[in-house]
Amino acid sequence: MGLWRKEIASEAKKQLWLAGPMIAVSLFMYSLQLTSLMFAGHLGELTLSGASMATSFLNATGFMVLMGMASALDTFCGQSYGAEQYHMLGIHMQRGMLVILLVAVAQSIILANLRPILVALHQDHNIAKEAGVYARYMIPSLFAYGLLQCNIKFLQNQNIVFPMVLTTGISSLIHVLFCWVLVLKAELGIKGAAIAFCISNWISLLLLALYIKYSSSCKRTWTGFSRESFHNIPQFFRLALPSALMICLEAWTFELMVILSGTFPNPKLQTSVSSICLNTSGLLWMLPFGIAAAASTRISNELGAGYPKAAKLALEVTLSMALIVGVLEFSLLMILRNIWGGAFTNVHEVVRYVASMLPVVASAAFMDSIQTVLSGVARGCGWQKLGAFVNLGSYYLVGVPLAVVFAIVLHMKVKGLWMGIALALVVQVVCLLLITMRTNWEKEAKNAAIRVQGPRVPASNLNATN
Repeated sequence: MGLWRKEIASEAKKQLWLAGPMIAVSLFMYSLQLTSLMFAGHLGELTLSGASMATSFLNATGFMVLMGMASALDTFCGQSYGAEQYHMLGIHMQRGMLVILLVAVAQSIILANLRPILVALHQDHNIAKEAGVYARYMIPSLFAYGLLQCNIKFLQNQNIVFPMVLTTGISSLIHVLFCWVLVLKAELGIKGAAIAFCISNWISLLLLALYIKYSSSCKRTWTGFSRESFHNIPQFFRLALPSALMICLEAWTFELMVILSGTFPNPKLQTSVSSICLNTSGLLWMLPFGIAAAASTRISNELGAGYPKAAKLALEVTLSMALIVGVLEFSLLMILRNIWGGAFTNVHEVVRYVASMLPVVASAAFMDSIQTVLSGVARGCGWQKLGAFVNLGSYYLVGVPLAVVFAIVLHMKVKGLWMGIALALVVQVVCLLLITMRTNWEKEAKNAAIRVQGPRVPASNLNATN
């Protein structure tokens, strides 16, 4: 019993060591967008509306897709590292960078034509014009962000996290200076906010790339550029596409809720409340996202090393941590429900509406904490395709239809939309839990060995007793 407790404590320590820095990295990267929007907001309501619309579109069709595709490296790099196939981490990262660069080129074409796209979607012409300008100047950030995600996954799956905290932290601080100079002093306006965002992302990428190239910590895993990265690109894409869908199918649902809220009577009130709830949910998501990153790393490492029991222990620890975080988030929102809206606006009607919404948002946050971590487990095991189907069914066969019924048919408006999301999260959690609980971990370790070393893997390579 004492040995078992010691193993649990050791595993929890390993995961916390990974999760804490990854939460910080996520917050620093999120702050870049937020800072640019804040500076754009000081230029006027129209500029803020244009920048906000472009950012929302960019997140949904750009950054989320790139982050999702890079998440395939959670499987490839994590399991290769566990199997001590160290040189393959650099190969996988280069392969991921090649795929992401191709995707970013396609995304750039879409962003360059954002203005006519928004006009075709019956958006205000003046807002569409501002959004189009902001989006065009944001195009270079797509390439920086995608490559940066590959570098982050490369380091994360080696349990190297503090250099990422340092580089993204430096970039977030410098970003404020860039925004001040370009937006206010150089008077570039909305263009300056976008250019500053691009520069800061490229600085983050450059600093991290220099660390990977010259640090002794990456000596075994980064051996320089190789032609081998051009091999098996279809295999990488087959895992990267469902990885992206796993993240995007959920993210697009939340964006859809904001759009639908604008169709209700008194759209300014409904959209404001929906936006506050969405930003609250996004802020809280950073905590379980860090735990999910730790979970995918630990489980992929152990499966790659051929230790199924250690992978199962990592799962049990990470689920306990997710449950604790979920309870804390729920409790915090319930305690602050009557004053939380005041952090965003002084309009009493909005504050009161947000207070009535927070019990539903808190319930969704609790379930989201668990599903985020389970999604991390899925990436560590290589279940992205299965996870994509679960998300498709949960959100688009259950969540969105119920949200429409609650919000429009039963006239519950924004609260009805969030009730639909909360129920989608319940279905998602139940499905992922059933999949996880029924997992044969010895089989998963064997699958990892085949993925890393090829189809001919001796049975002796699997240490099922560990």
